[in-house]
Amino acid sequence: MNNCLKCRALIISLLILNVFQVSVASVVSTGDFNKDFFVIWAPDHVNTSSNGRERSLKLDQVSGSGFASTQMFLFGQIDMQIKLVPGNSAGTVLAYYLASDQPNRDEIDFEFLGNVSGQPYIVQTNIYVDGFDNREERIYLWFDPTEDFHTYSILWNLHQIVFMIDSIPIRLYRNHADKGVAYPRWQPMSIKTSLWNGDSWATRGGLDKIDWSKSPFIASFKNYTIDACVWKGNPRFCRADSSANWWNKRSFSTLTRVQKRWFKWVRKYHMVYDYCQDNQRFQNNLPKECFLPKY
Repeated sequence: MNNCLKCRALIISLLILNVFQVSVASVVSTGDFNKDFFVIWAPDHVNTSSNGRERSLKLDQVSGSGFASTQMFLFGQIDMQIKLVPGNSAGTVLAYYLASDQPNRDEIDFEFLGNVSGQPYIVQTNIYVDGFDNREERIYLWFDPTEDFHTYSILWNLHQIVFMIDSIPIRLYRNHADKGVAYPRWQPMSIKTSLWNGDSWATRGGLDKIDWSKSPFIASFKNYTIDACVWKGNPRFCRADSSANWWNKRSFSTLTRVQKRWFKWVRKYHMVYDYCQDNQRFQNNLPKECFLPKY
């Protein structure tokens, strides 16, 4: 009887351990930039701390810079703490995004558009599906993103894409594929960041150019988390409803009540541009998703 109880206790312990391992298996980041990312542009403009926990990108008249994840993912959540370029950053662009690197690429983009000193930073988000974009939205940030690090997140699952800043949802893109709206759901993507010269368009439509006397321009990164399905060549593993793929659960198919309130607040007080309101650009033929529910 005692042996039986011991066996039963051992089995229960193993089951609990297995559940725990499955529940954390999706967290694939080490916290070390040297292990989870590699430099894709200008190694001499990329600086990493001795312990690998912090990294910065530099832009000057010689070059911009960038890095990308060593692995690709299909669905999950990515969090990155970023401190943006301080001072007069007009004309600079810091991009933090997911990209599939295919000719008909999918992309989920954060772009931080530099500003003239004293003016609010603009965050532009965009989504490419099968090589087509034209889905830009812009907001003013409600804080100074150059004074401290803030967390910028992308939740991407079978139901929706949510862009978040410090857990506040600033943009939603819903999966309406069943209604003929393109949605990124088959191509795995890597995480990329780059700091570059975008002064032909980034600040006031290109009117404000980069003041190179203020260079070098520095953006900093730390405390990232990659909680996502690592691409192994078969999408069914990442599309499965499992404990590891928590992001595909029904509870993450829409925003919570509190998140909806924050989302409405952002759109009411901080929205600068919404492609779904640009009838002139689309000649009164707005994309189909503009008429469908966001959540």
